[in-house]
Amino acid sequence: MIAATSLFLLRHAEVEARYQRIFGGRIDMDLSPRGHEQAVKLAKYIEHKKFDAVYASPMKRVQQTMAPFIADTKASPIIMPGLREVDFGDWTGLGWEQVREKFNISAFEWLSQIDQGTMPNAETGQTFRARVEPCIQQILQDHPGQSVAIFCHGGVIRMLLSIILDLPLRNMSLFEIEYASLTEVQKSPHKTELQLLNFTPWRHLI
Repeated sequence: MIAATSLFLLRHAEVEARYQRIFGGRIDMDLSPRGHEQAVKLAKYIEHKKFDAVYASPMKRVQQTMAPFIADTKASPIIMPGLREVDFGDWTGLGWEQVREKFNISAFEWLSQIDQGTMPNAETGQTFRARVEPCIQQILQDHPGQSVAIFCHGGVIRMLLSIILDLPLRNMSLFEIEYASLTEVQKSPHKTELQLLNFTPWRHLI
């Protein structure tokens, strides 16, 4: 029997203040001072885990989140452009209230909007999946029975969960994916298990 592949899905830490509570998406922003602290605590929590491979989005907020872990472990991450955050189109740069005012829709519906392809000029659920799915397929193909860390984004983690758990993207609104959080999934050819969801080491490590 083939052992399960353990996927550790790690969201980037808190971003700089001007981009909090907005739809950042394709904006290549930096971490906040608090975000850098979160990244250090996340690295401390995972530094003793034995990852057979590390993958990451190329975006700055992910690279900065990963930096303390790389410094501690000397890991050599593989950068996958397909793991960049979803493009929110005309919602990019807007806050939650601005979305309601401009488009007369609740920003809480963002996953449904992406899934249905109704967010103006944004990636659709279909196009978003089309670039993320080959990434996870390649990772699973290359690392059967191994442990893999994937540093990426909240939207990407929800898409990965949608693919791995075979659930509609819109249903991923049931899952909170916070800054500098860890979600673990074990995936084998015959079974998929969600082992850990949205664990935030920075809340629990002093």
